[in-house]
Amino acid sequence: MVDVQAETVINRPRPEVAGYAADPGNAPDWYSNIASVWWETEPPQRVGSRVAFVAHFLGRTLEYTYQFTEFVPGASLTMKTAQGPFPMQTTYTWQDAGEGRTRMVLRNTGSPAGFSRVAGLVMAPMMRREMRKDLARLKQLLEAR
Repeated sequence: MVDVQAETVINRPRPEVAGYAADPGNAPDWYSNIASVWWETEPPQRVGSRVAFVAHFLGRTLEYTYQFTEFVPGASLTMKTAQGPFPMQTTYTWQDAGEGRTRMVLRNTGSPAGFSRVAGLVMAPMMRREMRKDLARLKQLLEAR
């Protein structure tokens, strides 16, 4: 089981941060490992929406589809892999963190298929490092606006 969380405070209003981060089309701009994204269902995002991703992780190219399972605009978004090599759930939450500032939490949980518990323990620190870098990139992009 992998359960990894990272967070940051972004000096932009919550609706702006949440709107940008929740839009899958923006993912390649701030996620270093995501190469491409396309909708399998008609946008915009809502519970039941499906979005396909191509990513690079641990030297492999991964293709997977996320399905939106919970979505509260401006507050939270939860997606689960509908298919792919790593059964995962990704959750974003956004909270006000003072005047015009937003705390964003990114959490990934799951049980990678074909991996032992030990492999999960090795993956978690790598995932955490990547998630922190991704949130730092998101912060940089949004604060430069």
